[in-house]
Amino acid sequence: MTELATQQLAPWQSFYVIVGSSGAALIGVQFVVIALIADMRRLITTADSISAFGTPTVVHLGAALVVSALMCAPWPSLLGASIVLTLCGLGGLGYATIVMHRARRQTDYKPVWEDWVWYAVLPYSAYVALALAALILSPATQVAVFVIGGAALALLLIGIHNAWDTVTYVVVDSVHRDASKKE
Repeated sequence: MTELATQQLAPWQSFYVIVGSSGAALIGVQFVVIALIADMRRLITTADSISAFGTPTVVHLGAALVVSALMCAPWPSLLGASIVLTLCGLGGLGYATIVMHRARRQTDYKPVWEDWVWYAVLPYSAYVALALAALILSPATQVAVFVIGGAALALLLIGIHNAWDTVTYVVVDSVHRDASKKE
């Protein structure tokens, strides 16, 4: 890596260690939650609803982890990092589009406006920001690293929100189902 690139990325190492570690830990927690939910026999859910609302949470947390790892890698130049991060952003855009279709197609839950914001608009925006910032990483490194860092943090926060949203929905829905069975 050139001396200038090293100087500009070095201060970000701790930031990416925090974001990446958090993403990795939360992926583990999400697996535990899904395992606990699967153990609830009374919960009726389909693969469509899991792929629309559960899987994207893991993917966004994983993306935060991958971006963090890529930004900490000892690249010989910023060009390689730029290419790989651009591909990550574009892949995320493609995946966000698939998630929107899955959310429309599944029939277990009718998404409200907040769901569309957190499961479609915000992830799509984070991946757009990541792809665009990655494209300008070499010529505008200082601006790009802030945008890439913001995109990684946004994906982490989206994952946290969506994991919490899923858990609270399952708990509330379970209570409502139990109450309706008693009536």
